[in-house]
Amino acid sequence: MRRDEMTSTPECGGMRNVASHRFPGAGHPAIAEDCWVVEERALFIQVAEVGLYTMMWTRTDVAAGAAGFLPHDGVLGEAPEALALCAGFLFTESMIDSMADIESLAICPDDPDVVKVKLVDPSRVRNNRRSGIVASSCGICGEVGEVGSLYAGIPTVTDTLRIDPVRFAPLMEALRSRQAVFNSTGGTHAAALFSHDVVLLSSAEDLGRHNALDKVIGQRLLGGLTTARCGVILSGRVSLELIIKAARAGIEIIGAVSAPSSLAIEAAEQLGVTLCGFVRQGRLTAFTHPHRLV
Repeated sequence: MRRDEMTSTPECGGMRNVASHRFPGAGHPAIAEDCWVVEERALFIQVAEVGLYTMMWTRTDVAAGAAGFLPHDGVLGEAPEALALCAGFLFTESMIDSMADIESLAICPDDPDVVKVKLVDPSRVRNNRRSGIVASSCGICGEVGEVGSLYAGIPTVTDTLRIDPVRFAPLMEALRSRQAVFNSTGGTHAAALFSHDVVLLSSAEDLGRHNALDKVIGQRLLGGLTTARCGVILSGRVSLELIIKAARAGIEIIGAVSAPSSLAIEAAEQLGVTLCGFVRQGRLTAFTHPHRLV
């Protein structure tokens, strides 16, 4: 995005104003000016008896708080974004199968950058990511073995969703209209879930592509709603970890603005996901399971 296309006033959190020098071209002097950039910060997720995860993320909601989730209290209506990211991460990393597997989930009252989690049965967690940093640039770190083993335990998604390819254009337009941080910085990715009747259900932005997807999945989980039989649209390229997360959530169709990787295509084929890339200007390319596009 060009600087002159960005909004001058931010519409939400997730941004920081910094000093910069713009060089407009040969023969023109540098121009000192303020510039909005996307904010990268650390979120520490402490899962009792399992591990500590440092998520590099972008927080776009403004209000902070020590809100939490307790199953016996019911689900949260407007949960803080950190809890949505945490819930989505725990689910797509197969640490939980549902919110019923969480005893408590809360933002630390003394530090809004810490989320504390207690699982009902932490001994059931079988994931390779025992602890460490989950960077904004990647979703799979420290895994070993055959690539196929990363999604061997995930069942094939259901086959119920159908969409006319022309309906992707208004979905993408709706997603772009919700990208307030990107419109001011040009530095975030976005994801949005849509229903069987092609209505946007939830959306999120983040520095990391996988974080944006975890946020929208977590929003649904915290609202007591399912992601199964839904579709998702993404603002960037599609790599393997995004397919794994989407399939884990039962998402049947992925539409992305950019290209998929070879491993993403292989995984989507195996897991029954319809994977569409280059969704822009009224066109798209279906790489797997095109029968859902009718």
